[in-house]
Amino acid sequence: MTWDKTGSPRIAFLGTGAQGASIGADFALAGLDVTFIEQWPDHVNAIREKGIIVNLPTRTINAKVPALHLCQVAEVKEPFDLVFMVVKAYDTKWACQLIEPVLAKDGLIVGLQNGMTHEDIAAIVGRERTIGAVIEIASNMWEPGITNRQNDHDTSWFALGALDPDTQPRVEAVAELLRNAGTVEVFDDIRSAKWMKLVVNAAELIPSAIVNMPLGDAARAPGMLEVMRAAGYEAMYAALADGAKIVPIIGMPPVTTNHPERYVDQIFEEVLTVFSQADTLTTSLQDWRKGRRAEIQEVNGWVVDVMKAHGQSASINERVVEVALEIESGKLEAKPENARLLIEAYEASLDIP
Repeated sequence: MTWDKTGSPRIAFLGTGAQGASIGADFALAGLDVTFIEQWPDHVNAIREKGIIVNLPTRTINAKVPALHLCQVAEVKEPFDLVFMVVKAYDTKWACQLIEPVLAKDGLIVGLQNGMTHEDIAAIVGRERTIGAVIEIASNMWEPGITNRQNDHDTSWFALGALDPDTQPRVEAVAELLRNAGTVEVFDDIRSAKWMKLVVNAAELIPSAIVNMPLGDAARAPGMLEVMRAAGYEAMYAALADGAKIVPIIGMPPVTTNHPERYVDQIFEEVLTVFSQADTLTTSLQDWRKGRRAEIQEVNGWVVDVMKAHGQSASINERVVEVALEIESGKLEAKPENARLLIEAYEASLDIP
């Protein structure tokens, strides 16, 4: 008998940064059996000492949660029924290899991540044990043991869907657990939903980080909205070339237009007005400010590669990737003046016959 029939799963959150920690705290306060597994030693120690503190827009919560260092996964005796993977997209493969030995034979991994990580998960634990997911929450973390989540449950949104049709009937049980943290929709076509999120991420994450601004400020900077939308348009055409369908995400109403660019504008506007605050920094800019690399290849680079595989170009995303890699290599500083580098690429694209 599987855990979703017994109602008492053993759950791990692998990756408990700003997003994973806040969702895991909701699970713990709901009385679920949750364990945090984390790669930042100071964060683990702080959680053990004071619990995980989550600052929400109008309230603060604190949850006592068992927390393990990565090296302690080898000490786990009882397998996990459900693992929420909340590490960076580029860390997915090794994280799956780490956790697979302690995942129950009928256990599931849920990839609450940016990018198309569901395929990386499936390659290691099997498609039958993989659930793809979309997450829409703005949050940040600067101190160990404390996460700042800018969306309370009413504006936190998730999508879930199995890769294997035989696993799809089990997804609703996972969704019911995740509803402790926000609104959850179950998708039969999770691949298309993940592509739609990648479309908006391509427009927002790295472009706003390149100019070193909060998301809303970046979108209002002269010329940047056009650049960001253009990156999203290219991503949408990559999605369609890859066989994805235009589907509504983040709680938007059913698709009323089949015009790809118009739908990108609608998604982008929804994120800016509903899911962002004035000081919201994208995860990519947070990574850079912490000295970490961002998910460049996993988002904008993905668009470039898919378009190239279909004999097409994605010049805006190509330029975003180039500039971002220069910043990560230390050749360029993230600053507002970089907008010109992206605007020039956008203007050049308009001249292409």
